[in-house]
Amino acid sequence: MTNTPTKSTVSAPVALFAIVFGFLTILSGGLVLFGGNEITEAAGNIVQFVLWFNFFAGFPYVAAGFGLLRNRHWAVWLSIAILACSATVLAGLVLHIAMGGAYELRTLVAMLFRTAVWALIVLTARSRTLRR
Repeated sequence: MTNTPTKSTVSAPVALFAIVFGFLTILSGGLVLFGGNEITEAAGNIVQFVLWFNFFAGFPYVAAGFGLLRNRHWAVWLSIAILACSATVLAGLVLHIAMGGAYELRTLVAMLFRTAVWALIVLTARSRTLRR
């Protein structure tokens, strides 16, 4: 009897999604941050801490995706950290909105989406990694 881990058919698509999601997050955040006034104006009411978080979070998204692709335990912990940070920033955004701060609805929807995505990635990654 061998003790070799089996690859999950679900983990590869999830990991690849995390990688692509990370690169797209870096690209979109970078465009708004560094793309000039025209792009910044088109973005509307930017919530700076959300924008900066999303840009910088793209890098761990990519790292977690590659770690998940290679079935590394640290990638699960990184995914949990990403989820915790996303939920914290979402809570900060809700507080910002509740205090009358300017925002775009798409920012709220995007943070809800990001948090939900990482919750699903964590659930998938934990179940796959713990089965090994």
